[in-house]
Amino acid sequence: MAGHSKWATTKHKKAANDAKRGKEFAKLVKNIEVAARMGGGDPSANPTLDDMIKKAKKASVPNDNIERARKRGSGEEAGGADWVPIMYEGYGPNGVAVLIECLTDNRNRAATEVRTAMSKNGGNLGETGSVSYMFTRTGIIQVKKGELTEDDVLMAVLEAGAEEVNDLGEVFEITCEPTDLEAVKAALVDADIEIEDADSDFRASVEVPLDAEGARKIFRLVDALEESDDVQNVYTNITLSDEVLAELEND
Repeated sequence: MAGHSKWATTKHKKAANDAKRGKEFAKLVKNIEVAARMGGGDPSANPTLDDMIKKAKKASVPNDNIERARKRGSGEEAGGADWVPIMYEGYGPNGVAVLIECLTDNRNRAATEVRTAMSKNGGNLGETGSVSYMFTRTGIIQVKKGELTEDDVLMAVLEAGAEEVNDLGEVFEITCEPTDLEAVKAALVDADIEIEDADSDFRASVEVPLDAEGARKIFRLVDALEESDDVQNVYTNITLSDEVLAELEND
């Protein structure tokens, strides 16, 4: 969604405290465990696991934690949990659509925590399908600009299935079908273009523009949802103008 990456940057600056960092570590470790269970414990043969390990290292998760999660997931070490993915849908303040991606070993706990966070912050859960039709899962890759131009990146990835290259300031963002993610990454490697980040994301087809006060309400809702250890990602269909983003930076 427009403004998503800038918003993510804004949120990241606000989320540097230790409590948030601990929760982020836990989520990254959980992703490693699940990726190893789904595709095996060898990162060279499991691209998803390789991506999750790189992401954890970039976030400074200790190597011991990463390795233990890999071993638990692959069965080399006992103690792995039976993580189940669940997607909740609903609306936040101002009619904003919200998708909440969970990974939990206790469905009842996850449902209770998500429902409580939504109801206390002006949101309400909807039925399955109530807002997901507005979102499309999209492959997202970011590369550092450096000396690169938009055309350089486009030429490298077009034949691999890339759909768009967007200039986000310090990085270029490439979008593609999730099934083309590995091919686009390989094309970048072949072109000696360094990958900053790669993941699949949900992007909204219908967006809701918000003013600063509306954005603050959504931030409060997202923060409350992310307090739950079961919540991995929260996606919304908000779009924020540069003026609103500038105002939020001063909070």
